Amino acid sequence: MSPIKRFIAAALVAGSAIGATALPASADHHHGDRDRRGSVEITAVQADSPGPETRSNRSLNGEWVQVTNKGRHSVSLRGWTLRDQDHNVYTFRGNVRLAPRQSVLVHSGRGYDGRGHVYQGRHNYVWDNHGETATLRNARGEFVDAAHYGRGGSRR
Repeated sequence: MSPIKRFIAAALVAGSAIGATALPASADHHHGDRDRRGSVEITAVQADSPGPETRSNRSLNGEWVQVTNKGRHSVSLRGWTLRDQDHNVYTFRGNVRLAPRQSVLVHSGRGYDGRGHVYQGRHNYVWDNHGETATLRNARGEFVDAAHYGRGGSRR
């Protein structure tokens, strides 16, 4: 290996070590083992829908969880689950495929699944406005990611 390649490799290793130690000790995000095909994460939670909570479909769809593929390869979410602490479970159905750097919003209410949006079809709110943990598992039931959000019901 040439001296330039050795220097670049050493710089990359040092940079990732510094980046890893810069995370806060009280991080509210926990990642499981990364699937070799992608790096899927819960990237935002909007638990407190805007406006008054009337349990209308519009209000229910104002609460959502954003799931993002931060990897370099497409990932199929078919059979994956998103769960809250009260054991409400949404199972991704159909052909929900996330391209690299693509996100999908999982809304609580009813609607038609389409590009970037899927709907749980619930008639009640799922996410606690004051905080809880959203957990994502793959189709094999293996832990992928969890995100805790606190008071105010929003995590971004």
